[in-house]
Order: sequence, then structure tokens, then C-alpha cells
Amino acid sequence: MNVNFYVTCIADALKANVAKQSVLLLEQLGCKLTFLEKQGCCGQPALNSGYNQQAIPAIKNLITTFEANDYPIVAPAGSCVHAIKTYASYFPDEPKWAERADRLAERFYDLTDFIVNQLKVTQVGAKLNGTAVYHPSCSLFRKLGVVHEPVTLLQNVEGLKLIPIQNQTTCCGFGGTFSVKMAEISGEMVIEKAEHIKEVQPDYLIGADVSCLINIGGRLQREGSPIKVLHIAEVLMSR
Repeated sequence: MNVNFYVTCIADALKANVAKQSVLLLEQLGCKLTFLEKQGCCGQPALNSGYNQQAIPAIKNLITTFEANDYPIVAPAGSCVHAIKTYASYFPDEPKWAERADRLAERFYDLTDFIVNQLKVTQVGAKLNGTAVYHPSCSLFRKLGVVHEPVTLLQNVEGLKLIPIQNQTTCCGFGGTFSVKMAEISGEMVIEKAEHIKEVQPDYLIGADVSCLINIGGRLQREGSPIKVLHIAEVLMSR
């Protein structure tokens, strides 16, 4: 299957291994990857801050870029996928752009959603010994409704045991610009999340959104925790 890969800003700038492992995983599952070089930021930071008009050039660039073909588009970040799926709402006075945005949205998938629901794969042959807590990001869990797909893939990783925590689906406090605008509240939220994770003493914290992992992982590191933080793509490529 031909697939476009959308790298996302955070994966490109801060977590290159997440992008690399996502690409290798999709290729392992039989996908032929295309990387359209004109892709850029999805505009999410501006949209989250209320700068809708300022985000329009980035939005139009992404729409135009991915119109180069009709392949499905896969990204390793639910927050970016959700932002792109809302594009049409930012063109109330430009119906042609809204139509183009809707067509783009239909082609965009979170990595785990694509693997389970499009490729029909739940067992990728991964092996990782230890215990893990899975953090369901708000964008993936609440906004996109991708609930069971990441868990199913992780449950099929040989040697890995998922363990629950208190308030597992509670937000970690990142929320994009929320963590900047409401830093004190955000800080208390991630402290609580880290406490619940440490209570069960897992070997790994696993998530499907890099931004949440950076937030929670940063808190755990500051507290001297040995818990290793991994994106699900890194786990699924473990052998």
C-alpha cells in the first residue's frame, strides 16, 4: 500500500527516532512510504492560541502539499491529526478550501488507528520484557476516539505487561499552549499524573503522542525516576 508519512514538528525537531521507527514499522507492514518535502507545521500551536487567521497559510500549504496524490496520510501524533481534521471549520467564507480540507481530513490517520483499522494488523512481532503504563492522550482518546487500538497493539507485544493506574485517562496537563498560559495548573496536573505512575513502579511509560510523553517524562526525570519513556512506535519496533 502507498502511504504518505506526516512527520510532525516535534518528531522532526525533537524526537527523530519516533519518526524513524514509525517509518520502519509501516515499511515492515508492507507500506511504501512517500515523504512530501513541502509539508510543514499543521498550524496547531497558532490554532490553540486563537490565532486562526495567522494559521491559514500553514493550513493551505499542508492541504496543497498532500493533494499531490491520493494516498492515505499517517502521523505519529494524535494532536496533529485532530487539528488537521478540523481544518474545514476555519474556512466559513471559502467553501472551496473547506471542501479541500474535508477531503484531506478523510485521508489522515493516527499511526495506531491506521495499523489496526486500515491494515487490519494487531500483532506486529514486537518483543519487550517488562511492565508498562500506557498514557492515553486527550487528542487520541477523547477527540479522535482512538481508544482500544494502541492498547491492543501493546497487549500483543511479547513479554510486555500493561498495568493500570489511578485516573488513567486524566489529562497530563500539557494541552499545547495550556501548559504555558496556565503553567501552575498544568504543573499540578503532571505532578499528580507522575505520582500515579510511580505508585505502580512500571519499567516503562508508553504513549502515542510525543508532546504528552515529553511533559510526563520531564516530570519523572526531575523527580529522579528510572522509568523509561517510549513512544508506541519505538515499542512496536522492539525485537
